[in-house]
Amino acid sequence: MKSFLLRPVFLCFCVSILTLQQTSVQAQTFSFTAIPDQDITRLKQRFERVSTYLESKLDIDVKYIPVKSYSAAISAFRNNQVQLAWFGGLSGVQARRLVPNSNAIAQGEEDQYFKSLIIANASTGLTPSNTLPAVNQKLTLTFGSKSSTSGRLMPEYYLQQHYGKPSNDIFRLVGFSGDHSRTIALVQSGAYDLGAVNFKVWQQHLKEKLVDTNKVNVIWQSPTYPDYQWTIRGDVDQHWGPGFTKKMTDTLLGIDDPEILSAFPRTKFVPAKSEDYDVILTTAKTVGLID
Repeated sequence: MKSFLLRPVFLCFCVSILTLQQTSVQAQTFSFTAIPDQDITRLKQRFERVSTYLESKLDIDVKYIPVKSYSAAISAFRNNQVQLAWFGGLSGVQARRLVPNSNAIAQGEEDQYFKSLIIANASTGLTPSNTLPAVNQKLTLTFGSKSSTSGRLMPEYYLQQHYGKPSNDIFRLVGFSGDHSRTIALVQSGAYDLGAVNFKVWQQHLKEKLVDTNKVNVIWQSPTYPDYQWTIRGDVDQHWGPGFTKKMTDTLLGIDDPEILSAFPRTKFVPAKSEDYDVILTTAKTVGLID
C-alpha cells in the first residue's frame, strides 16, 4: 500500500524535474557573433534579423553580440561567450582548432565558390586582365583584415604564386584596412593604389551605388575557394538539449526570408562540414599564417 501511495508523488516529482530542466534550457540565452568584415551598421541590421528569426523558430532567447575584430570573434567563440559564429574560411579554421568538436554546419550557396578581387585606382592605368598585372615597387596595396580569407589569405597566396615572393617584397607599402568596405573606400580615394576585396561586398557596393567606377575598378579576380560558414560549438547539445545542433542546422538552412538573404547577400544557405575548409588550412600554412 505504501509503495502504491508513493507512486503518484514520485511521478509528480519526475514531472517537476523535467519541467525545471525545460525551463532552464529556455531561460538560457543562446549567443552568436560574426566577423566584422564590413560596415558595423550594416552588420547590426543583418544579424539582428537573424536573431529574431532564430528566436521565432527555436523558441529560445537569442542574442547577437557584435565584436570589433576577427580575433575578438574567435576569442568569444573559444571562451563560450558565443556558441555560434558566422566566420570566414580562415577564422573558422582558427576557431575550430581552438574549440574541439566544433563544426561548420552551413554556408551560403555562393560560399562554395567564393572569389577575391584585386581593385585598382584609375590613376594606376591598370586594366582588367585574366592574369595578375605587371607591377612596380612604387605601387601600394591594402588588404582587409589580417585574418580575412578573401581580403588577405587568398590574395596573398595568389600574389606569392604569381610573383614568386610575398606581398611585402612586391609593393612599396602594404596595409590592412580592417574590412572590405574600408578597402574599397581607400582605393577609390587614392590612399592606396590597389586593394584586395571580397567579391560579394564589391557587388553589393556596386548595387547600392557606393562605388565610382571612374575612380576604382576590378583588374583581376581569383580562382574560386570555400569561404564563409556558420560554425557551432560541439557542446551545445549538453546545454540546449539532445539534437540541438541538428535543429540549429536545419533552422539556418531553412532561412528563406528575402530580407535576411539579401542582407548577407546570399541566395540561400546550404550544408557545410569542417572538412570543406581543409584547403584553407593548407593555404594558411603555405603562406605562414598558421603553424
